[in-house]
Formats: sequence, C-alpha cells, structure tokens
Amino acid sequence: MSERPTAPSADLHPFDQIVEVMRTLRSEEGCPWDREQTLESLKSYCLEECYEVLDAIDAGDPNNHRDELGDLLLQIIFQSQIRWEEGAFEASDVCRAITEKMLRRHPHVFADHQINSPEAAHRSWETIKAEERLKKAGQPTSALEGVPRNLPALLRAQRLSQKASVQGFDWQDARSVLPKVREEWDELSEALELFGAGSQRATEELGDLLFAMTNLARHLDIDAEAALRGAGDRFTERFTAMEGVAATEGRPLAARSPEELEQLWERAKAEKDTPPKS
Repeated sequence: MSERPTAPSADLHPFDQIVEVMRTLRSEEGCPWDREQTLESLKSYCLEECYEVLDAIDAGDPNNHRDELGDLLLQIIFQSQIRWEEGAFEASDVCRAITEKMLRRHPHVFADHQINSPEAAHRSWETIKAEERLKKAGQPTSALEGVPRNLPALLRAQRLSQKASVQGFDWQDARSVLPKVREEWDELSEALELFGAGSQRATEELGDLLFAMTNLARHLDIDAEAALRGAGDRFTERFTAMEGVAATEGRPLAARSPEELEQLWERAKAEKDTPPKS
C-alpha cells in the first residue's frame, strides 16, 4: 500500500504551497478527477471562475473576492502543471514572463521614457505590444490582433474599437458618435421593412447598431458589458416584483392583458427606483 501524500510544508511560500498541492493532486497518489483533466476540459472552468470574480467584485465582499481570486489562481496553477508535465513550462515561468512583460511595457516607470497622461501610457503600451508581435511574427500584423474572438461580444466590440482608435480611426467625442447610431438605427428599420425579422440583413444591421452603441459607450467612458449587465439586473428585480404582486393577488402574469402588465411594470419600476427615506 502506497504512503498517503502529505500537505506541503508551512515553511514554503504560499505560492509554492499551492503549486505543490496541485502537483500532488495530479500524481499517481493524488485525485482521480484532477488527473483526468486536460487543457481542453479546463477551459469552461477557467471562464466560469472569471465570471465568479466579477460577481464577487459587484457584491463588494472582500473575503468573497479573495476566495474567488484564489479559485481563478488555481486554474492558472492547474494549467501550468499540465504544461510542466509536457515539459513546456511551469508556474514560476508564468510569473517570470508576466514580470518581464510589465517591465518592458512600462518604460515610463522603469526606464527614462516620459509620459504624462493615461492616454499616452495606453498608446505606448499598444506601440510596444505591436513591436513585440512584429518581432515574434517576423512580419507586420494587424493592430486588432490580441483581442480574443471568444470574448463576450459587447466587450470584444469595445476592445476592437479601442485598438482602432490608437491608430487614429475614431470619432472625436461621444456627441459625434450619435449620428452613426441614428444611421445604423435607420438601416435596421429599412432592413426589417425590406427583408423582414430574422433575415440575414436584419441580423447584420442589428450587429452594426450594437457595435456603434459600444463605441458610444467607450466615448462616454462606460463599460458596455457592465451597463448591459446592470440593465439585466434591474429587469430581473422589477420583473420579480411583478411576480410578487401577481402571487399576492392570486392572478398570474400570464393571465393578464398587455395593458395590465405594463401598469404592473411601471409600478414595480417606480417602487424599485425610488430611494428609501432617511
């Protein structure tokens, strides 16, 4: 009978402790489930942990935030362990690589390059990043590279337009974006009239309208993804309040007329949007 693995020494740095724990879990004496995982199987867990970190930030509980960051860190350690087993790299190499990158991309902090504004710092970051891509690829690459296609669509749209703006392809301010939003709205209305709902043309025009809206959000210094998430939260809160009224009155929402539902909605909206009296 093999000897049971022991917990890592308390004398180790906390980072080294979790690396050692993961190495043990993946060993023959470790956990069958952990040994079975692959980089492919871990993708969904990594994404889920990212969203749980966002939820923890919104909840405002530092302890929960700490725990969720730990879960996300575990995913990084887990993937690094698999790569170590392949002979590619280990967790310490991940730390070393990101440290070197941060030093390299902040010459205005760690070298003698002068920068006086957040905008200039961002432009410098993108310029250095483009130079790194060029050196790595050996040929010019698009300024839009580096935006993952699997990002949530609104966030990806905002990131793409941010990168284009560094190249000077942008509107001057939020007010100048509004005509583009109106133009895309008119084109969507025309597509619906000519091709109908659900058509490919209507789909494309709706996408263009949403993309224009993300540009407006960026110029308003608003995170489009967070704004839409907030709208979803408000809708959930108001709709739940409507369901509560319906349950109290013993008459479900589905049995009510559109006019009654609108009245209930406005009532819930007014109640939820009214600040409590001090």
